[in-house]
Amino acid sequence: MLEIIPVSDKKTKKEFVEFQYTLYKDVPQFVPPFKADVYMQLNKEKHPWYEHSESDQWLAKRDGQVVGRIAALENKRFNDTHNSKQASFYLFECINDQEVANALFDTAIAWAKSRGLDKMVGPKGYGPLDGYGIQIEGNEHRQMMNMMNYNFLYYKDLVENYGFSKEVDFVSSFVRPQEYVLPEKVKKAVEIVKKRGRLKVKSFKNKREITQWKTRIKDAYNNAFVQNWEYYPLTDNELEYVLNNALLVVIPTMVQVILNENDDLVGFVLPFPDISRAMQKGKGKMGPIEIIRLLRELKKTDWVCYNGIAILPEYQGMGGNALLFSTLLDATQKHPYLVNGELSQVAETAVQMRKDLLNLGVKPYKNHRVYTIDVK
Repeated sequence: MLEIIPVSDKKTKKEFVEFQYTLYKDVPQFVPPFKADVYMQLNKEKHPWYEHSESDQWLAKRDGQVVGRIAALENKRFNDTHNSKQASFYLFECINDQEVANALFDTAIAWAKSRGLDKMVGPKGYGPLDGYGIQIEGNEHRQMMNMMNYNFLYYKDLVENYGFSKEVDFVSSFVRPQEYVLPEKVKKAVEIVKKRGRLKVKSFKNKREITQWKTRIKDAYNNAFVQNWEYYPLTDNELEYVLNNALLVVIPTMVQVILNENDDLVGFVLPFPDISRAMQKGKGKMGPIEIIRLLRELKKTDWVCYNGIAILPEYQGMGGNALLFSTLLDATQKHPYLVNGELSQVAETAVQMRKDLLNLGVKPYKNHRVYTIDVK
């Protein structure tokens, strides 16, 4: 017998969190999230997203065994910004069984309908560091930490068989930064920008110095992504939460910001060393041994993730993106052990960024699709 159970107490929360680890326990590409982070997503008292929005979660059980889970979200701040009535689903995991998937989606959509919402998209989560979409290409590659989702290929069928259709794709690209040479037209654009003297690059020596710039980075973060599909203005508490988590794993000397002639911060690069191997060994734990392992991996990894790249829209057509990518390459090549790089999850609606990536000649190798369905 199949039943859908609300997540409402310690027992159901634990079952909700643990199911993902059980489902993917023998999958080498899967990178287990820190369990504390997943519990935080469920914490309506502490996670800053809940200050303005609402979410509930459910388990699917058959004969007492967990066979699926899902979260439904109403991001009220997003809806106010876009004058929409959108719900989203997230944290969807399911065995390869259409009946289970249908029951979970029925529950999430009924939740959205009861709130007067008219559309559901997903996967789309609780903040900008939560990965978007169902992975439909590149599943043979290891997940990039938890900055993107990983799932079995059958998820695409479960979602589409229910009636969801494509909303937007997020593409990730591969690059070998130590071998990479900027195309001539990009080099020329950088030279022009530097001659004009309207934009310049600032580097950092340590995390303490970056922290002093945190307020300015937060302001730029909210302004840089206004044209992105997923944009909504993050609250100060959300920005604090995002940046505090991001700064835990950045390499300070690789963080770069772009300033204009008035020393206003108009762009930034936040590259992250890939600690996926240590996360896989830790299996979601964050004890003393796991922390030591993570710290070692920061220095041992040969992968870097470019997931925090942004420049204000008004500077994108002025060579700002070219300067940003040139700066990114210079910073990475000063760390010769970083031989593999991933530019993670650029939405196809980020037209200028996607155009620039094509000009750079990087290789798309993963695709995550966000789906949509009308709520009737």
